[in-house]
Amino acid sequence: AGGAVNPMNPLDWFDEAVQALFEAVVQPLMYHGGLGNLMAEGYRATGWLLVGLMQIAIMVLAMRALERRRPVEPVTDRRAVRTDIVYTLIHRLGLVRLGLFFTVDPLWDWAVGQLRLQGLPSFQLDRFWPGVTDLPWVSFVLYLVLFDFIDYWFHRAEHRFRWWWPLHAVHHSQRQMTLWTDNRNHLLDDVLRDSVFVVVALMVGVPPGQFIALVALTQLIESFSHANVRLDFGPLRGLLVSPRYHRLHHAIGIGHESGGAGTLGGHNFAVLFPVWDVLFGTARFDPHDRPTGIRDQLEGVDYGDGFWSQQWRGLQRLWAVLSRQARVR
Repeated sequence: AGGAVNPMNPLDWFDEAVQALFEAVVQPLMYHGGLGNLMAEGYRATGWLLVGLMQIAIMVLAMRALERRRPVEPVTDRRAVRTDIVYTLIHRLGLVRLGLFFTVDPLWDWAVGQLRLQGLPSFQLDRFWPGVTDLPWVSFVLYLVLFDFIDYWFHRAEHRFRWWWPLHAVHHSQRQMTLWTDNRNHLLDDVLRDSVFVVVALMVGVPPGQFIALVALTQLIESFSHANVRLDFGPLRGLLVSPRYHRLHHAIGIGHESGGAGTLGGHNFAVLFPVWDVLFGTARFDPHDRPTGIRDQLEGVDYGDGFWSQQWRGLQRLWAVLSRQARVR
């Protein structure tokens, strides 16, 4: 077991819960399945599984209640929402993370290890603030701000580069936004995003427990910002992304376009803190809740109905863009 639990540190309680779940359920199943050589990976996956179960419980019990109480619009396309639920279960129960454990993550672990061997110094953000290592919440906030800053620019890149937009368009093609919409992403886009954040976490020395907590909190806030809830934060709307603020990012002709139809860009790219949009001129505060989707959907362009069709059409759009760019060159 994990030893004495510090009642003031929630991460200690989380570690104890992961240990209990692993020993009671995951470890016996792995031994039964002949996976005894992968116990370290199984333990890491157990942490993400527990986080996902906790997130889904909060989403169902709290966020879904708000959607019923203050909906922006009635849900008329329940099939689209069910598809988003599939995306959420795949991501939050750790299936995508498990795949990354055995493919992308080891590659980046090896690459950063090689850089360390070549003399790259270890850079730990919390060392720049004396005494912060004794204040886990301060350290956590520092990393949260750093990751959100990177997330802002990553999100802008998805809207800026014409080859990247076909993948991110999977996310924006949902016409019935709900709390389940956050995980509606192309898997290749997820791999790119995960790679960026894993490398950053390795480079700045984020402790594994804090990394899980950072991802978990960010995902919960993202789920809420996608919710079908008529809500902004009034005078505090500039401090945290609200459902209304993010809904504008998904609005047809506003959230993914700048300077006219077909011009990639948009507004409200911030994931957690709108301050980045304000600082870099992409903020738009609007008191109206607008229809969501992509402009060409109104012209009959089909982005797919189910998980696999959406993934396949995303690859087709990506190939079409790359082919055009190659012909131009």
